[in-house]
Amino acid sequence: MAPERLSGRALEPGTLRRSLGAFATGVTLVTVGGRTPHGMTANSFTSVSLDPPLVLVCVDRGALMHASLESHAHFGLSVLSSRQEPVARHFADRRRPLGAAQFDTVDWFPGRATGVPLIRDALVTLECAVWRGYAGGDHTIYVGRLLTLTDGPEAEALLFHAGRFRQLSHTDSSGVAT
Repeated sequence: MAPERLSGRALEPGTLRRSLGAFATGVTLVTVGGRTPHGMTANSFTSVSLDPPLVLVCVDRGALMHASLESHAHFGLSVLSSRQEPVARHFADRRRPLGAAQFDTVDWFPGRATGVPLIRDALVTLECAVWRGYAGGDHTIYVGRLLTLTDGPEAEALLFHAGRFRQLSHTDSSGVAT
């Protein structure tokens, strides 16, 4: 297969999505609170700095979460475990109810510093103050300064790879999956 060239022309979005999907990521839930709470499944999350403690999440400019982050000073992140795929699917479903009703079927709790919804039994929950937003093509890169960080139960992470949710598989010393 011949490589696609970037010089002077954009890659077809489907090709780009498929190719970049070869990189496995964790799955998070990004949330905002207040009068109109909102949640969004995201896999574009990473740590940025330890001092000061900063993380980032990338949000499509057309997503409802984008408008929510533009009007809120805080956001939450819940790093989901492999048992929380239904939560990830729920918040990725554009047909779910909006506002507080979207949290009715999810086990959540308010963050102790900001009150943002956080997912119970997530691997890690974070509360962040919006620190900066940077234009990144059709997305905005939101950098948050950590206000709280709480470790959850020890469990396997939920992964996203090649357009699908995945779980880690373990192999023994002979290479056999267990």
